[in-house]
Amino acid sequence: MIAILMVIIAFSAIVLYRVYVTPASPPLQAYVADAYEGEATAMLQSFHHQSGIPVAPPDTGGSFALARQIAEGERASVFISVVLNAYTENYLQGAYSGWAIAFASDQMVLAYSNATLQSKDGAALIELFKRAYSLNSSALYFNAFSNLTSGSFRIGISDPNSDPAGFRAFLVLEMAGYLYAGSSQYFVHRVIISHSNVTAPNAAELVTPLTTGNIQFLFIYKSSALSKGLGMIQLPPDVNLGSPSYSRFYSRFSYNLTTGQVSGSPIYLYISVPATSPDKQEAFQFVSFVVKNSFVLSRFGLVPLSPAFLYNSTVPPMQITNLVLQGYLQYEGAL
Repeated sequence: MIAILMVIIAFSAIVLYRVYVTPASPPLQAYVADAYEGEATAMLQSFHHQSGIPVAPPDTGGSFALARQIAEGERASVFISVVLNAYTENYLQGAYSGWAIAFASDQMVLAYSNATLQSKDGAALIELFKRAYSLNSSALYFNAFSNLTSGSFRIGISDPNSDPAGFRAFLVLEMAGYLYAGSSQYFVHRVIISHSNVTAPNAAELVTPLTTGNIQFLFIYKSSALSKGLGMIQLPPDVNLGSPSYSRFYSRFSYNLTTGQVSGSPIYLYISVPATSPDKQEAFQFVSFVVKNSFVLSRFGLVPLSPAFLYNSTVPPMQITNLVLQGYLQYEGAL
């Protein structure tokens, strides 16, 4: 009887130690491209309510900068980026997992603020772009992009080497030059010569200068412009990097980063679990949740991909293979 009592007491002590002494597991930590902080926060909170798994506010920044932080050992459960290159071994190094999933698409827009509208020249340029779009007029687009890059306006373009929105802005200018001016470098050279571009580590940091009138226009993702309440100039699909049907055309244009050349492609939002993720089981649960519930992202201006696209250069983990077998994913290409 005494022996049984001692066992009960010992077991109770273990339980009490686990409840009151053992620290709780750290919450799921997502590293997220800054333009998608709101979308990621909404998905994380929904995941928490459904699963009970604790989540932390996302760490945000430019996609390439985040990849470098993860490679340097920062604690990241999942990585949500807006460029596929950020998932390569070149950026993630030891955190490279060999796969990434595209689960929604976005597009580039030219954003403006009330301060831009208060300028006669700014309002006139916005109207010119809108007329060009409604008439699908190459001549009007040539005039619009020529005015934009003349030096009369300050244009926000984030640092291409830390934020993909930056190199995508230059790709937009390249494609516009090819289509409307007969030279892919025409508008790029005008921006460089006129010194009209203003830069920052990421596009989010250029929103305040836009709203205060220090810059008049900003190249940014449509979903980000919507979430920040900015006005935006809709660009045609053969220029905005937002249409999968123009993939082959986009790929004809490229930009040279410090890490190498990157080609144009449709703008997709990707997710993966780094090889160094400290809580892989919960991370894979979150990936599955995102893929199966991406439809909710439409309210943010994103276009959900169903099925989502799997890019891989290694054999994907069992949890990802199961999503393929269930029809939520389809193999799309190499990472």
